[in-house]
Amino acid sequence: MIKEAMQYIASLKEEAMEPQIIDIAGKTYCNKDLKLYDEEPMAVPIGSTTLSAMVDYIKSCSKELREDMILHVVRPTEVKLYSGLTEDRTREYLFQCNAQVPGFEFDRWYDQERFLIETQANFEMAGDMNIILQVAGNVESNATANYGDDGVSQKTTIHQGIASKADVIVPNPVTLVPYRTFLEVEQPSSQFVFRIKDQDGQPAFKIVEAEGGLWKNEAMKSIKYYFAEQIPEDLKKRITIIA
Repeated sequence: MIKEAMQYIASLKEEAMEPQIIDIAGKTYCNKDLKLYDEEPMAVPIGSTTLSAMVDYIKSCSKELREDMILHVVRPTEVKLYSGLTEDRTREYLFQCNAQVPGFEFDRWYDQERFLIETQANFEMAGDMNIILQVAGNVESNATANYGDDGVSQKTTIHQGIASKADVIVPNPVTLVPYRTFLEVEQPSSQFVFRIKDQDGQPAFKIVEAEGGLWKNEAMKSIKYYFAEQIPEDLKKRITIIA
């Protein structure tokens, strides 16, 4: 009886492993993932970190492109090149760009030295950046007691010259230009909130985004315009750019 039971269980397992073909409403379905032998082979996508690499590919490897292509600006840091629909209603995925952007962390408190390094490395020297650096670089230690804060602006004490000190209003909001998208396009400026606090007797600083991500639309439009300018005229008829 035990032997017969084991044989019965084994037969059930074999039946479960076999694909089951079912017709529903005139369409054929299978309970297993099967790959068609006559399925059109698709290319393995190429990856890059720059927009110029994708432009070079489009110019130099135009024979690899299908008759209709779609260049999709997915986000400010990602662009993909797809083909139009094939006979099987799928798309061939040929190229992808992923921008390498600096890792500045918004809404994080930095100590004075790290803040000065990170802002100079990850922001353009434009907008109110000079003011931010002047305040952050000269804030007096243990000046928390002198901070004035009405929820919008702050007042603090900074060094002015070798021995003199002065009370200044911390600027808010500030316009800054961080590196957040591909370097081939203009970096969009945004409004930010600049904050200061005392941290173990030393000043700490943070920058908080204050526009709800509106810069992303501007960056994506700039990327779309970049491709519209860089792609040769004879290929523009075959490539649709969306952002």
